[in-house]
Amino acid sequence: MDRNTLLAFLLISIVLVLTPRYLELINPTQETGQPSQDKQKPASEVFYDVEPQPEKKILEKEKTFLPQNPNPEKTTRVETDLYIATISSVAGGTIKEFFIKEHKTADSSLVNLINPEGSFGPIIEAKDLDGNPLNLTTPWLLDSYEPIRPITSDLTLSYKKEIFSNTFLYKHLTFNPENYTINIRLDLSSAENDLYREVSIGWTNGLAITEKNKAEDLTYFQSYVFQGGELEDFKASEKKESNAVFNGATNWAATRTKYFTAALIPSDPFFVKRAEVSGSKEATENYDLKLTYDHRDDLSILLYLGPLEYGKIKDLGVGLDEIMDFGWAFIRPISKGVLYVLTEMYKVIPNYGFVLIVFSFLIKILVYPLTKKSYQSTTAMQALQPEILKLKEKHKSNPQKLNQATMELYKKKGVNPLGGCLPMLLQMPLLFALFIVFRTTIELRSKPFMWWITDLSAPDKILELPFTIPIYGSYVAALPILMVVSMFIQQKMMAGSTQQPQQKMMQYTMSFFFFFIFNSFPSGLNLYYTLFNILTIAQQKLVKQEPKKEQ
Repeated sequence: MDRNTLLAFLLISIVLVLTPRYLELINPTQETGQPSQDKQKPASEVFYDVEPQPEKKILEKEKTFLPQNPNPEKTTRVETDLYIATISSVAGGTIKEFFIKEHKTADSSLVNLINPEGSFGPIIEAKDLDGNPLNLTTPWLLDSYEPIRPITSDLTLSYKKEIFSNTFLYKHLTFNPENYTINIRLDLSSAENDLYREVSIGWTNGLAITEKNKAEDLTYFQSYVFQGGELEDFKASEKKESNAVFNGATNWAATRTKYFTAALIPSDPFFVKRAEVSGSKEATENYDLKLTYDHRDDLSILLYLGPLEYGKIKDLGVGLDEIMDFGWAFIRPISKGVLYVLTEMYKVIPNYGFVLIVFSFLIKILVYPLTKKSYQSTTAMQALQPEILKLKEKHKSNPQKLNQATMELYKKKGVNPLGGCLPMLLQMPLLFALFIVFRTTIELRSKPFMWWITDLSAPDKILELPFTIPIYGSYVAALPILMVVSMFIQQKMMAGSTQQPQQKMMQYTMSFFFFFIFNSFPSGLNLYYTLFNILTIAQQKLVKQEPKKEQ
């Protein structure tokens, strides 16, 4: 045997010999009678570097453990101008229903954010000194309540739970009538010497599906943890329940749907020891959140339960707006700017359909110089096509000579071959930002325009099909048809009479592609793109006439 093998056997032998002695030290045999007073330390001198052991006081309390469910469940309705909530005494104030007054479902009922499978939060987890979990999911006693409905000032529901004889946990929920925040304060002072060093506050089972298109809504289901200015995202696995642990100070942990979120925001991030998230995709997609603290007498955490409205969550000042989808880093400022302009215009024009019309005009005015430059460059390129064809025929056997002759022609005529593309490329970040804002922001949700357009955040369906066409869908929307027609006309005007067969085929292919893809897009997005194309056609005609006026 080599030296390493011998060393391994030696270490194993030492462990086997010393293990019985180690077990005696950490778990000494209790002698009959009362333990001597000189072997006991006061609670204030107990150090938690090792697992704390039960003392006589704790043992006595364990003998007088109270029944697990001494109190019946009691529910309390809390109503503000923003929501209607049903709060249960189970687990000391869990939220059974949370109806958002401003937003409705497809059947015109109020949106309920609580998962019908049983969202359970906010919940408290704690252990006794032996590390055994306390049963805190039974009803607590509602200690105080002021029946004011709807509330116009802060309302606090206070719950208490007797875990040992004359030893209580206190939980206070304070509702703010002006926003979607609920302040949760946990008072552990009565049981400070009877609890294990870690206490957790969590939210389970995620949020409810609120949109008619459930599949699309589920694509946005996700959870996040924000630590030290860095956003960590977590998506449930398709095959099994998955989880992730993020150690250290935590600014917040949240779960979201397409339009709503539930976020746990500690009063002090440095009080948090770790954040845990878990998710599963069984009947639906659910996420659990948990923030674990080192034991403290008093813990405070803010629960935001409401819509993903940028202004509201930005005002929280904790960076919760980071979970909103505004696109890539270079797109995000443009997306936020677009959203700001739209919401400010809505304050003056209380119909987002007309807001989009006015916005389309404003954008076309701003990009008019680029549109004009692009059209002039394209027209100049079309005028050179006969000469370019002659050069191709002349130098068909020498590509290098052809490229040289073509560039000399462009230089001679003062034409930039990229002049038609560059203005469009400069507009692309704005077009991407508009796509993101119209597709994901809650401001357009359930907002009608006129006629058949009843929801700018959903497709403007005019016909349901008895079958499903791949990519296209099971319905026909009107605005995508109008958008594709306007796009086709615009491309025809840009191409001119010298359009090559390959170009014509590309034109038809692009129109066909957009017809299929845009059918499932929100009507607000398609309305804007249709108006944008129509205004572009008008601008092209205007630019085409300008040289005639100058003659």
